[in-house]
Amino acid sequence: MTSDDLTLEVLKSIRDEVRHTNGQIEQTNARLDQTNGRLDQTNARLDSLREELSRRIVESEVRTSTAITDLAGTVREMTALLRNLVDLRPRMERCEQEIEALKQRLPPAPH
Repeated sequence: MTSDDLTLEVLKSIRDEVRHTNGQIEQTNARLDQTNGRLDQTNARLDSLREELSRRIVESEVRTSTAITDLAGTVREMTALLRNLVDLRPRMERCEQEIEALKQRLPPAPH
């Protein structure tokens, strides 16, 4: 084998390797394109889910705020009722004392 033959063989080998490498690069690019397509779909689904979650959070916050407002109103009503009961307590105790005093003045009931 002469040096020209050897050079020709090396060049052919390089050419074949370049073709093989180009084929692998094309396959890799095709796989990357597929992966990018799937990523775009995933991103679209994530955006949709994020929007749905945001909407649900807002709805939940509105329900919570409404419930807290209702609860605050109920607490105010109960506080007013309890104040009225506390205000009536001395009067009720006087009435009970007067009833007891009246019972003491009545004749005993027949058995």
